[in-house]
Amino acid sequence: MPAKPLPNTGAVSGLKETLDFFGDPGFAQRRFETYGDVFATKLLNQPIVFIRGERAINDLFSQSESLEGWWPESVKKLLGSRSLANRSGAGHKARRRVVGQLFSSAALARYTPSIIDLVDELADELIGAVGPVPLAGRMRRFAFAVIATTVLGLDTSSREALFADFEIWTKALFSIPLAIPGTPFARAMASRQRLLNRIKALLNEGSNQGGLDLISGGLDEAGIPLDDDDLAEQLLLLLFAGYETTASSLSCLFRALLTQPQVMAWLLPELLASAWPVATNPQSVRLDATVLEVMRQTPPVGGFFRRSLRSVELAEIEVPQNSVIQVVLSPASAADGSDLAEFRPQRHLDGSFDHALLPFGGGERVCLGKALAELEIRLMAVGLLQKVQMSLEPDQDLSLQLVPSPTPRSGLIVSATPLSPSPLSPSPSHFS
Repeated sequence: MPAKPLPNTGAVSGLKETLDFFGDPGFAQRRFETYGDVFATKLLNQPIVFIRGERAINDLFSQSESLEGWWPESVKKLLGSRSLANRSGAGHKARRRVVGQLFSSAALARYTPSIIDLVDELADELIGAVGPVPLAGRMRRFAFAVIATTVLGLDTSSREALFADFEIWTKALFSIPLAIPGTPFARAMASRQRLLNRIKALLNEGSNQGGLDLISGGLDEAGIPLDDDDLAEQLLLLLFAGYETTASSLSCLFRALLTQPQVMAWLLPELLASAWPVATNPQSVRLDATVLEVMRQTPPVGGFFRRSLRSVELAEIEVPQNSVIQVVLSPASAADGSDLAEFRPQRHLDGSFDHALLPFGGGERVCLGKALAELEIRLMAVGLLQKVQMSLEPDQDLSLQLVPSPTPRSGLIVSATPLSPSPLSPSPSHFS
């Protein structure tokens, strides 16, 4: 059967589409409903093909030899030309091998004690706080502290200085790349340089703190050791990979638990039965199912980009050579008669959900920080919920802003008290 023609929104300059893209969280969803799971439009005069759905995405992965990585101009410039995110082929694989050593099983075991200490610090901070606390902001600081401490070996004061610049840099990754003084992009480029200077200083110090020793002596695709400029850009990407997705996942997890007390009642007995502090990665079937359900509804990576090196067929639609493709990892939608709109972790245990989930992207460019993120989420859930009882403050906006990753708009403001040692009431029978 011949491939079908590519549906197109008909955008000429892409100006209105660009304004809608940055201002409307439902931009892609509304166009998918009109044009189907594969359609073309223009953003900032850049032709771009949007795709969603298991069939189209599987077709994409099956033709990986016909694709290469691609990023918007703002991301390219803020990550840097040496970054593995902006490389393809042998150059990408070589640098991914080097940086991947920081996320090996042995490395994660090495990081675990420091992560436990940071979880305990956050629990104490929440209990000791005077008044309500924006939990999402605390989760961002925690996630950054983990990567900055375990990999870079930074102390608290050094971390805080780096965090301020990193937040400026992160928030402008997906922005209009105008380097006019005062714009978010211009401020981010200045922050980028300060971050790189600090990272290179750490490399020059030759400190044995953190995990930098794991990548010393890393080789490029030609077998030549990576210089400090190259390593610094890989580490800048690593900070983002090990931070943004984790912060988003943690915020969305606690948002789900605090707004769905029946899920908390179902999950908590299993977590309270776990030892703390733990010696290894804690195991909890119910926690894993709950995290998967959070990832299903609010994937921390909203999508990723590819560029077609030759014509490819996606869900029976012909996508031409040299097309920029944005893969949208939207939440699974409810089919007629299904309960997919409901937050129900049990679907991942009872066999009723058989869709593929790609919360950290997929293929050879899957998020580098995936394994560290999963470890942090487990440790945070077990450690924090064993110590702290939280309640949501009223009259706050719990909807999500989606760029760069989903996070509650009002910051997920909570009041915290030490967890009562009294036994939990039985979970609702329909939720067992």
